[in-house]
Amino acid sequence: METYSPRAAIFDLDKTIIATSSALAMQAPLRRAGMLSRSDAVRSVITQIPYLLWGEAEARNDRIRMEMGRISHGWSLKSLNEVVTAAVSTAVKPYCYVDALDAIALHRASGHSIVIASASPQPLVEPLGELLEADFILATQVEVDQGRLTGGIDSFNHGKLKAAAVARLAQSQGWNLEQCWAYSDSISDLPLLELVGHPVTVNPDRSLRTIARERRWPIREFSKTVRLRPSRVAAPVVGVSAAFAAGAIGGWQLRKWLAPGR
Repeated sequence: METYSPRAAIFDLDKTIIATSSALAMQAPLRRAGMLSRSDAVRSVITQIPYLLWGEAEARNDRIRMEMGRISHGWSLKSLNEVVTAAVSTAVKPYCYVDALDAIALHRASGHSIVIASASPQPLVEPLGELLEADFILATQVEVDQGRLTGGIDSFNHGKLKAAAVARLAQSQGWNLEQCWAYSDSISDLPLLELVGHPVTVNPDRSLRTIARERRWPIREFSKTVRLRPSRVAAPVVGVSAAFAAGAIGGWQLRKWLAPGR
């Protein structure tokens, strides 16, 4: 029987667990709450279309970050938390990838800590992370003054900074990163994927796909989606046997499921 040291599975959120960006997923609830105008919603969609089609790039990320800062300036943090929490507790739309939920359930059944590490703002990520029953949530910290968002950022959880945040968390928890997993779709998360012993690419963008092929990293194509509700994350949704849900899983089974040739 194998002996395990503490391990974790780190998941990017946008386009890895959910099939779009969390900012776009929350547009309808924010509009209904009167926090987002129709014109701002349209501008936000236009800004994020290149990201959805072609993935991340530094200039593209800067434009999205600046636009989100402009739109959110002056928002009440309390109101934002209430709107997002209410939307998540009802049902998140668009949908989560079934395979992502299976992977989370599989790792949880293996006794691994679940980490959501996202560049999206903490107020958007935290309710989703709680619904996914993540053990830890790492996200971009927004600047707040007297209870209202300034549009600025205290800490941008992206690229090398995201990898550094994961490394600090691993050190605090005593994880051996060589025995941890990381899942992402984006080349911006290359520092994170290089940090762990088990990198897994999910619907990778062109640059990340090239690197994954060169390094023989697993490439997973997630497509089927499901509406995220609390009942959907308690156990694997599809594709993983009931034995996984019951915890009867060995390290060899996880390695087989994530083998590069699968």
